[in-house]
Amino acid sequence: MTTVFDPIDLAGARLSNRIALAPMTRSRAGEGGTVTDLTVTYYTQRASAGLIITEGVQPSAVGQGYPSTPGLHTAEQVASWRKVTDSVHAAGGRIFAQIMHAGRIGHPVLLPDGLIPVAPSPVAAPGQLYTHEGPKDFVEPHELTGDEIRATVADFATAARNAIDAGFDGVELHGANGYLIHQFLAPNTNLRTDEWGGSEQARIRFAVEVVKAVAAEIGPERTGLRISPGNPYNGIEEPAPDSLYTALVAEIEPLGLAYLHVKEVTEIRALTLALRKQFSGPFVVNVLTEGPTGPEDHKVIDDGVADLISYGALFLANPDLPARLKAGGPFNTPDTSTFFGGDAKGYTDYPALDG
Repeated sequence: MTTVFDPIDLAGARLSNRIALAPMTRSRAGEGGTVTDLTVTYYTQRASAGLIITEGVQPSAVGQGYPSTPGLHTAEQVASWRKVTDSVHAAGGRIFAQIMHAGRIGHPVLLPDGLIPVAPSPVAAPGQLYTHEGPKDFVEPHELTGDEIRATVADFATAARNAIDAGFDGVELHGANGYLIHQFLAPNTNLRTDEWGGSEQARIRFAVEVVKAVAAEIGPERTGLRISPGNPYNGIEEPAPDSLYTALVAEIEPLGLAYLHVKEVTEIRALTLALRKQFSGPFVVNVLTEGPTGPEDHKVIDDGVADLISYGALFLANPDLPARLKAGGPFNTPDTSTFFGGDAKGYTDYPALDG
């Protein structure tokens, strides 16, 4: 029986185990969306993961959704990430950059040159966003034109090339959690009636075009996609996700992608299993609730539901998580007050077992 501690081949590399660091926004980027020496330490500490997937990295200035998040659209940003990838590789790790365009999730105070957030349709997200100027109501986004949509697809491909130039082993496209790709997929955020919206086939088109463009730019074996069917986060409404996501996977399945990463949002696993059966490549699952000790989560590997399992908060608080899972603990408790922004506290100061 395959276990979570067995190696696996991915993107032409042998991963040491099937435990992945899930992508998590930490809002600790430096000037100009560059990453810092603290970021180098943070990811290197977690290099015992079979695969590291970074925090969301914006592919363009207008793609930024939160304060102090990093990018991959300037030479300075690319150079700063090279320090991360070199250090992770020196420690024996493998690392993918998650490319995340936030779409309507953002605010003009975060963006340069008078830009406003963009989206498939001019539908504001509910609620507020934390900024350095305090909480701000989400604004009505600019509805992307056809030409702007095609330019945005190109931005993803350029950012993917920049990621490879920065030394990453591949990229994960963020199609989950209510950000731009997800906004095109969902019927309440995509009200278009052109070729980019309306029918399910039209609503999946943007996701498919982004995946194809990135796969053509850097190779499908270095391209992953993350989805979260039915996830209501950031004001998304997907009352009947099954047919849309099976249609999406049917379109990308022939490409031979590095992996498909599914974030589960309900305890009903039927759609996950259906997508697993449909997708022939490596299949990554981020389980709904991370258990305190891990073995229950590992059943997704033991039972063949997934090839890899990704951990978020548990890995955030336990830099040596694979060793702790193998030993059965003990586990550090995540400090939620330090998840976003700040310095080394709650970022690089969680102790390892041998520390």
